Amino acid sequence: MKLNDIFSGNYNAAEWEAKGYQLPKFDIKAVREKTAKEPTWVHFGGGNIFRAFPAAILNDALNTGKYDRGVIVAETFDFEVIDKAYAPYNNLSLLVSLQSTGTIEKKVIASVTEALKADPQFEDWNRLVEIFKNPSLQMISFTITEKGYTYNEADLARGLKPLFAMGKVCALLLERYNAGQMPLTVQSMDNCSHNGDKVKAGVFAYAERWVKDGLVPAAFLDYLKDETKITFPWSMIDKITPRPHEKVKELLAADGFEDNNYIETEKHTFTAPFVNAEEVQYLVIEDNYTNGRPPLDLGGALYTTRETVDKVETMKVTTCLNPLHTAMSIYGCMLGYTLISAEMADDDLRAFSPTPSCPTLPSASQWTPRRSCPSALARR
Repeated sequence: MKLNDIFSGNYNAAEWEAKGYQLPKFDIKAVREKTAKEPTWVHFGGGNIFRAFPAAILNDALNTGKYDRGVIVAETFDFEVIDKAYAPYNNLSLLVSLQSTGTIEKKVIASVTEALKADPQFEDWNRLVEIFKNPSLQMISFTITEKGYTYNEADLARGLKPLFAMGKVCALLLERYNAGQMPLTVQSMDNCSHNGDKVKAGVFAYAERWVKDGLVPAAFLDYLKDETKITFPWSMIDKITPRPHEKVKELLAADGFEDNNYIETEKHTFTAPFVNAEEVQYLVIEDNYTNGRPPLDLGGALYTTRETVDKVETMKVTTCLNPLHTAMSIYGCMLGYTLISAEMADDDLRAFSPTPSCPTLPSASQWTPRRSCPSALARR
C-alpha cells in the first residue's frame, strides 16, 4: 500500500477501505489539469499544518463534487520539504486524525496539484510568476509561522532580489501588477493575532522601499493599498499537528502502508509522508475577497466578518482554550505526565479541560500523544 499507487490508479480500493482508509472521490488527474490551466489558490508553507488542515479541507470540498480546482503549494524556507515530502509521493499525503473516541481516521489527501520551491534560484520560480500573471488566481495564503513575516534593513536593501518570504511575495505581486493590476486576496492562516495585518505590513515594507529607491512606480504601492484590488483578511486557526509519532508509524506499518518513513531535513524540519493530528480544528476567515475564493466552507471553514474573527480569536486565547491547555500542560509536567491523554485520565487535571464533561478518553497505552509537554509549552 503506497501513495503512488493511488496516483497511478494501480491499487485495490476495497483493500484500502477495508483497513479504514478514506480515498479521494474525485479524479485526481483531471483536477490537476484544470488547476494547471486555471489556478485559483497558491499556499506558501508546505509544512504539516498545511497538509493536515487547509489542504485537507480542500480535499473534503473536492470530494463533494462541487469544486474542481486544487491548491499549489510553494515553500519559501526549507526546500528539502519539496524534494523529500512531496515529489517522491506525487504530492499526495496521508492524514491520520486521532479521534476523541479513541478511533483513528486515515484519509488520503490529494488536493495538492503542484509543489514548488519559491525562490528565483529554481526553475519553479518561473512557474510561480506564470501563476501570478493568471487572471484566475484568487487567493494566496500562508502557514509560515509568525517569524515568516519578518523583514530587516539588509533584505530591504537587496532591492528586487530579496531573500525573505515577504520580499518574494511582494516580487510576485509586482508581476501580477505588471500583468494588468489584477485583483487578489492575500490570506494569512498562521496562528498569530490579526495575522492579516502582519502579512500586510511585510509586503508594504518592501513595496514602500522599492518605490523610495526608484525600483518600481508609486502606482504599484497604490495597487497594493486599493482594497478593491488587494485585501489582507484576518483569520483564526487552531489545529495541533505534532511531528510524526512512532505509534502512528507502527499502526500504519501494521496495515501494510509502506510510506511511513520519517523525514528530517538539514534545517531540522520533521515530517513524513503522513501527518498525525488531533481531530479538533477551527479555521474562521474574514470574508473579504476581491477575485472570488475557493469554497473552503465546503470542507468546514467558516467565513464571517473581521469583527467576528477577532472575537473568536479573543475567546481562543483567553478563557476558552489556550490558557486551559497551558494549565493542563504545566501541572501535568510537574506531576510527571508526558501525554495529554494520560493527564485527561487524572480527575484533578481534567478539570482544566475546556470540555470537562466529555466522554472518558482512552488510556495512554491506547492513544498516541496529542503533544508532549515541551511542545505544548512551546506552542503556547
